Amino acid sequence: MDAPAGLRGSFPPLVTPFRDGKVDFACFEGLIERQIAEGSHGLLINGTTSEPSTLSVEERNQLVELAVRVAAGRVPVCAATGSQSHAETLALTAHADQAGADALLIVTPYYIRPPQRGLVEYYADLAQRSERPMMIYHIPGRTAVSLELDSLEAIAERAPTLVGMKHATTDLGYVTEALRRLGDDFRIFVGLEELSLPMMAVGACGMMNAVGNIAPRRVAELYEAVAAGNLAEARRLHESLWELNRSVFFDTNPIPVKYMLRRLGVTERNEHRLPMVPARPELERRLDAVLADAGLIEP
Repeated sequence: MDAPAGLRGSFPPLVTPFRDGKVDFACFEGLIERQIAEGSHGLLINGTTSEPSTLSVEERNQLVELAVRVAAGRVPVCAATGSQSHAETLALTAHADQAGADALLIVTPYYIRPPQRGLVEYYADLAQRSERPMMIYHIPGRTAVSLELDSLEAIAERAPTLVGMKHATTDLGYVTEALRRLGDDFRIFVGLEELSLPMMAVGACGMMNAVGNIAPRRVAELYEAVAAGNLAEARRLHESLWELNRSVFFDTNPIPVKYMLRRLGVTERNEHRLPMVPARPELERRLDAVLADAGLIEP
C-alpha cells in the first residue's frame, strides 16, 4: 500500500483532558481546533501522551470518533489502536476503521515481551483486519521489547497495509537501514523530541512528539524547514525548542506537558488518572522557567 500523501509532518499526540475523573470531551475538541489553527499537519489520538492505558476501550473509541468529526478532513487523523492484548487491539482497530481514521498506529505489545517471530505474526494478522494504512509504534523504553530490522522487513513482506512506523529510540542507524531495505516511501515518524532534527535529516518524514502540544506552530515549522532544505532555519528552530524538548521528560510524560498546558491557559485543569499524578511544586517552578525561556510566558 502507498502511504497517503498527507501522512507526513507534525502529528502531535494529544493529551487527554480530564474533569473530575471523566474525559473532558469539550476541552479535547478545543485542543483539536488549536492544533489545526497552529498549523499541525495531522493529529495522533490515543498515543502515549494520551495516557491510553488509563482509558477504557469505550473512551478511546469516543476520542477517535470526536477527532475524526471535528477535524472534518482538514488534517489527517491517525488513531493509536494498540494494546497489550491482541483482542483489545482488534476491537480498537475495528472501531477506528469504522470511524474513518486516516491511518492506524499500533504499538508493539507491552509487558509480555514476545519473541520476534510473535511480533511478525501479530502485525501480519492485524494487517489483514483493516484496509487502513498501518504503522508500527516502536518504543522499547515503554514496552520492554525491540523490533529488530529483520523482523520489520518480514512484517513488510506479509503486511500489505504497512506504510511506516513511529520510532521512539535513539538509534539513528535503524532509520537509515529501514529506509534502505523498505524504500524511501516508508514513513518513519520521530518519537523522541531531542532527535527531531537529526532523524528527519536522515530521512524521517515528520514527528509525533509530545512537545507539539506545547508549541505546535514551532514544531510544524521545524518540519517545514527540513522539508524545504533550509538547514539554517531548521537549526534555529531546533535550538529554540531544545529546552522544551527536554522538559517533556523532566517527569513521566505527560506530567510536564499537562502542567504546561494549564500554565499556558490552553486547559483549565491539570488532572491525571492514577497511577499518574500532577507535577510537584518544584517541578512546576522548573517548567515555568522553561516556558519563560521559550518566550511562552512572562519571566
